[in-house]
Amino acid sequence: MDTINIKIDNKNFQVPKGATILDAAKSVGINIPTLCYLNLHDLNTINKPAGCRICVVEVKGRKNLVPACATECVAGMEILNQTVRVLNSRKTVLELILSDHPTDCLICTKNGHCDLQSMAMNLGIREIHYKGEQSHYIKDTSPAIIRDMDKCIVCRRCVTMCNDVQTVGALSAINRGFMSVVAPAFEMNLEDSPCTYCGQCVAVCPTAALTEVDHTNKVIRELANPKKTVVVQTAPAVRAALGEEFGYEPGTLVTGKMAAALRDLGFDYVFDTDFAADLTIMEESAELLDRITRHLNGDETVKLPMLTSCCPGWVNFFEQHFPEMKDIPSTARSPQQMFGSIAKTYFADKLGIKREDMVVVSIMPCLAKKYESQREEFATNGNPDVDYSLTTRELARLIKQANIDFDSIEPQDFDHPMGESSGAGVIFGTTGGVIEAAVRTAYEVFTKEKLHKVEFQQLRGMDWIRETTIDFNGTPIRIGIAHGLGNARKLLEEIRDGKSHYHAIEIMACPGGCIGGGGQPFHHGDTNILLARQKALYAADKAKVIRKSHENPAIQKLYREFLGSPMSKKAHELLHTQYFDKSNQVEITKD
Repeated sequence: MDTINIKIDNKNFQVPKGATILDAAKSVGINIPTLCYLNLHDLNTINKPAGCRICVVEVKGRKNLVPACATECVAGMEILNQTVRVLNSRKTVLELILSDHPTDCLICTKNGHCDLQSMAMNLGIREIHYKGEQSHYIKDTSPAIIRDMDKCIVCRRCVTMCNDVQTVGALSAINRGFMSVVAPAFEMNLEDSPCTYCGQCVAVCPTAALTEVDHTNKVIRELANPKKTVVVQTAPAVRAALGEEFGYEPGTLVTGKMAAALRDLGFDYVFDTDFAADLTIMEESAELLDRITRHLNGDETVKLPMLTSCCPGWVNFFEQHFPEMKDIPSTARSPQQMFGSIAKTYFADKLGIKREDMVVVSIMPCLAKKYESQREEFATNGNPDVDYSLTTRELARLIKQANIDFDSIEPQDFDHPMGESSGAGVIFGTTGGVIEAAVRTAYEVFTKEKLHKVEFQQLRGMDWIRETTIDFNGTPIRIGIAHGLGNARKLLEEIRDGKSHYHAIEIMACPGGCIGGGGQPFHHGDTNILLARQKALYAADKAKVIRKSHENPAIQKLYREFLGSPMSKKAHELLHTQYFDKSNQVEITKD
C-alpha cells in the first residue's frame, strides 16, 4: 500500500495514500469527533459525509476550516486538530444543533446510547447560547419503526443506509433551510412508503429520531394477567448478541442465562425459535427438492431458482420492488410465524387451552418481525399467531427493568417440546446459515445417503454475494447467497432478466444476516462484531449432538402426531403462506 507523510498536531505520521484526514487520524490512534460520518468501509458502500461539520480541522495554508471526513490527505499536509479555533467551531456547531433539539434526555429511548448526547458531554456543552424557534413535526408510528423528526439532526446516516446499502429508497432529505427534514417522499407516513422495516436506518441513527416500536409494556401486562398462558421464543441470533448489553464481549453465547432470565420475568414456557427453524427446513427443503425433481424430469413450468423466505424485510422488499416474481420464493413461513402457528394449535391442544388464552411473544434481532406478526394472513379470526415481537435491545431493557442480575444468574435450559433443536437451526442467524441447514437435510433426502461432513465452508463467509455448487451425488445444485437488500436486488435483476443459473438462493435483508439485524445491540457497522457473533453461532452448531433438522426428535414427533409429512395439507395450512403485489407503494414515490 502506498503511503504519504503528513503531520497531525506537529507529529509526523505515515498514512495510506488517498485516505481522508479522518481515516488517517483514526489509523494512527487520533480521535476526531464526528456525528454525520458513517463508517461503512467494511460494508463496501459509498458514504456521503460532511454534513454536520463537527469534524472540522485546520490545515496549514488554508484559510477555512475543512471537514476531516471529506478532505483527502496530500503529502506534506500539516493538520491541527486541537487549536482554540477548531474547538470553538465544534462547540458552536454543536450548540446550534442542540438549539433545535428536544431536551427530554432522561426519558429518551436512546438515553445512554445517543451519539449527540455523548458529543455534548465530550465537548463540555453546559449551556446553549443560541435561542430560537424549534422545528416540530408530527410523530410517525408505523408497525415497526417510530419516526420522531423533532430529534433528527439531518445527518443523513439513515439516507445512506436506506439508499446506498439497502437500495430501498424510503428516506431522503426534503425541503430546504430550517424546514429540512429526512422523510419519505411528500412527507408521507413510513407505513405508506417503500420501507421494508429492515431497521438498518434505526441501527445507524445517532439520536432517537428513528427507534423501534416498543412492546415491552404490553408484554408486561400480559405476564401479569393470570388468565393468559404466555410463551416466549428466542431467535438464534439473539443469544450471540444479548450479552453485549450487559458488558460481555461480542460473540459471547448467553443462551442459558437468557432462558433463565425469561423464566424469571414470568413467562410460563420458554422455547427456542431454533425448533421452528428446524421445522422451516423440513418444509423449505421439501419444496426445493420437489421443484428440482420436477425440473430434472422436464417440467418447464417449475419456478427456479427457489428463494428462501425466512426474512420479512426481504419479503417486503420483493413484494414492493419485484412483485412479478412473487411465485419464485418458497411459500414456507418464517420460523417466527411457524412457531406461533404450532404453539397456538399443537401446543395449545396439549395444554387443553383455547388459542385466545395463549399469548406468544418472540424475541427477535429484527424490526421487520414486528410488522410480520401483524400481517393479516398470520391470524385466525383476528387472533394473531404471534402476539408481540421484542427486539434484543427491548429484552435487555426488560431484564434491567426487572432488576435481574444477568451476570450472576444460573443458566437454564429451554422447555420441551418446542425447545429442542439441531445445530442446523442455530446457524439460521447468519448469512449462509439457512441454505446450509437446508442442504444438510436436502442432501440426505435426495440421495438417500448419510451426510457425514455437515459443514459446508463454501457457503460461509461475509462476502456480499457468494455462489457455489454442491454435488448431490452426481447432481450439481447451484446455490447463490446474498445479504443486504442492495445485493439481493442484483440477484433478483439477474433472475428477471433470465440470466440466473441457480437452483436456490438465500437472501437476508441485513448485513451479516440476523446477527446484524436492526434490533440487535448497536454495532455501528463494525464487521468484527458481526464476525464474532457469526463465529458464536457456528460454535453453538458444532457443540450440538444433533446437527440436521430432520433428525430432531421433537420435529419427528410433531409430524408423526400432528402434521403428517412435509408439504401435507395440514402443513400447507399452518406452515405456508402467499405473497402480494405491493408495488403501488413504490410507484407513489416514483411519480
